[in-house]
Amino acid sequence: MELLSPRSGVSQIKPYRPAHPEGDDRSWIDLSLTVNPLGPSQKAINAYRLAAGQIHRYPDSLQVALRRAIARSFELDPDRIVCAAGSDELIQLACLAYAGPGDEILCHENGYQGFQKAARVAGATPVIAKERDMVVDVEAMIELATDRTKICYLANPNNPTGTYIAADAVQRLRAGLPSHTLLVIDAAYAEYVRRNNYTCGIDLVDSADNVLMVRTFSKLHGLAGLRVGWGYGPTGVIDVLNQVRGAFNVSVPAQAAAVAALSDDEHEERTLAHNAQWLPWLTAELQQLGLRVYPSVCNFILVRVPTDPSLGVATVVEHLARRSILVKTVAEYGMPDCLRITVGQEDENRALVAALGEILA
Repeated sequence: MELLSPRSGVSQIKPYRPAHPEGDDRSWIDLSLTVNPLGPSQKAINAYRLAAGQIHRYPDSLQVALRRAIARSFELDPDRIVCAAGSDELIQLACLAYAGPGDEILCHENGYQGFQKAARVAGATPVIAKERDMVVDVEAMIELATDRTKICYLANPNNPTGTYIAADAVQRLRAGLPSHTLLVIDAAYAEYVRRNNYTCGIDLVDSADNVLMVRTFSKLHGLAGLRVGWGYGPTGVIDVLNQVRGAFNVSVPAQAAAVAALSDDEHEERTLAHNAQWLPWLTAELQQLGLRVYPSVCNFILVRVPTDPSLGVATVVEHLARRSILVKTVAEYGMPDCLRITVGQEDENRALVAALGEILA
């Protein structure tokens, strides 16, 4: 009897593996996931609790209150906004809607792995453009675009490198792509960027009919556990995404908490001030220990471990684990000698530096 088998591309997908060891329930300093170290807004927590009495009901399938709140915050047309279970879902839905077997999906080296996963789930072929020292090479991406390129994914800023490309480079990328290619800009970390030459992609969406920007409530707003993301795009693209998404894909408490989070400017300011203080501190401290730290505009840093035969990533990770500290290995991104480390609370950052000093000194 013939065995049931998935598409060939699905077998190439490696399931996500958390840094947290299975069955080890000790109290960890978890710097492996890019969450908000200050947690969620109290307003979001209160809204979540108030929504508890409504969880027997289905969510608003039209996401009206949430889309209007996003539109007010960013001065956008609510009819051109779609919400989903994290920006991840929108990345996958775009691929399922616009690509399939025989099509190509353009991604960048060291770019977010969710792009390649979305391509393979849809049966399309991911095509990877080389980067330059962990930064997206726009010309390399344009050179690989063909008549089979249905989607081009750009993480800006990028996870796990923390790097970004300037607005004029994003404009060049859009202009250099075929008109039938949808440019999906993943701007999950946009709020953290403090550079005058950066664009999250809203301006590109407004000037073209083949650009979609996706965002998330997981990072700045601290709602990673609720899974809320949103996209802004041309009416035609948003209509298509609404056709393929699940009608009730964002839960009742998730919608309520996200609306409330958008109203808490104080929490946002505290979060950004914390990152502005501790990102450069952590960068400088790790550089003093001999680690190469790539410039980051996000709430995490990418570090390269020295090629010392007595060290290596595995040794460093094991040492940190003995100190109950978790960081993210990024071998699946083609960087086996690197670690991604999230900016934590003050005591967590200091504990990390102290632990690394023990092994790197």
